[in-house]
Amino acid sequence: MSEFDYDLFVIGAGSGGVRAARMAAAMGVKVAIAEDRYLGGTCVNVGCVPKKLYVYGAHFSEDFHDAAGYGWQVNPPEFDWSTLRDNKRREISRLNEIYKNLLINSGAHLIHGRASLSGEQAVRVNDRELTAERVLVATGSWPFVPEFPGSEHVLTSNEIFDLPVFPRRMLVVGGGYIAVEFAGIFKGLGAETRLAYRRDLFLRGFDDDVRQFVADELTKKGVELSFNTDIERIEKLGSGALKVYLNTGEQTVADVVLYATGRKANSQGLGLSQAGVATDNEGAIIVNDRFQASVPSVYALGDVIGLIQLTPVALAEGMSLVRHLYKDDNSLLDYSMIPTAVFCQPNIGTVGLTEKEAREQNAEIDIYRSTFRPLKHTLSGSSERCLIKMIVDRQSERVLGVHMVGSDAGEIIQGIAVAMKAGATKSVFDQTIGIHPTAAEEFVTMREPVSQKNTA
Repeated sequence: MSEFDYDLFVIGAGSGGVRAARMAAAMGVKVAIAEDRYLGGTCVNVGCVPKKLYVYGAHFSEDFHDAAGYGWQVNPPEFDWSTLRDNKRREISRLNEIYKNLLINSGAHLIHGRASLSGEQAVRVNDRELTAERVLVATGSWPFVPEFPGSEHVLTSNEIFDLPVFPRRMLVVGGGYIAVEFAGIFKGLGAETRLAYRRDLFLRGFDDDVRQFVADELTKKGVELSFNTDIERIEKLGSGALKVYLNTGEQTVADVVLYATGRKANSQGLGLSQAGVATDNEGAIIVNDRFQASVPSVYALGDVIGLIQLTPVALAEGMSLVRHLYKDDNSLLDYSMIPTAVFCQPNIGTVGLTEKEAREQNAEIDIYRSTFRPLKHTLSGSSERCLIKMIVDRQSERVLGVHMVGSDAGEIIQGIAVAMKAGATKSVFDQTIGIHPTAAEEFVTMREPVSQKNTA
């Protein structure tokens, strides 16, 4: 009989924690998982799922406009925020229940409550102390808002989905993918939308062509972009509106100010320091390549370790950890060629190296690039364009990076990522027959590089 209450105690029922708990329990491991907020974590509740639903909702305004070129006459459409918001709530509740049933049916013991470490192999939850051979921390991340005069008046992505009233004037602050996505969402739903970012161009870390292309497309769609702009202070007016003072000397008024200025590891109040678990300067738990913390009995994965903040990565980490602990699988998780998408309008899909990264790492590369107006918009009247870009190592012909801005870019790049993970070369793309007429066929029809780099 085990000397512990559980073999594995998981703190946090987000994507990574739930996957690890379910897999381990299905193998006969005695598992408990504690969650004090909502099942499914950020992605299900205030992240990927509701965001994508709102992106769909926002895009209908363009669809109604585009339909006229195809002979459809649509009366001036009206948008009702409460319908979208409340339908979203029902869907999230449905998913919460699914996560609950998945955990229970797997054999894991689900505990509703705030858990924290009370020792190297002990957890305190709901005023009870429980012991476990191993503890897994999977508490995710939390929006970060810098402190400044009036910062208490801003909202984050945690609150923005459930506004009681739809804003007429929206100010989004930040330059990451969350800021860009929400700027597109609220503009599409009908708000006057402005995005302010303190640097000269948003989406740092993405390919430079992609960044500029998206800026141009968002501008065409009516989002006001204010780069090299930051917030100095905010005052709440008697009307409830917010008066915003910018570092440029300008003043503006908004009904809602959304801060999307990054996320940090959700590691506060977990008893980490008392248990001897080391964290970095940002609060992320430091782990080795087996997700083991400085205390051998403690493990961590997902956003709380501060590596790649993507739901599928947390899922993969959870599966990798369980296979290592309970199936003697010593293979390491491969973080190369991870595809990602940004659900701005139009979407971004990307996998592999940016052009800048490739130039730094490779002596000789070829760049293939195509921009065009999708077939749909030859009749719709929309000026929206599509960008496709491929980066190739000239010597080996290995495709190093692929980037797309256009409708359903995420769906398309997912398939491209499989080919790149398998080591596809430019010749393989060239020999592949395209599907016509599609935007994706450009990936197999680009024959001549638009630029090259020789440093040898």
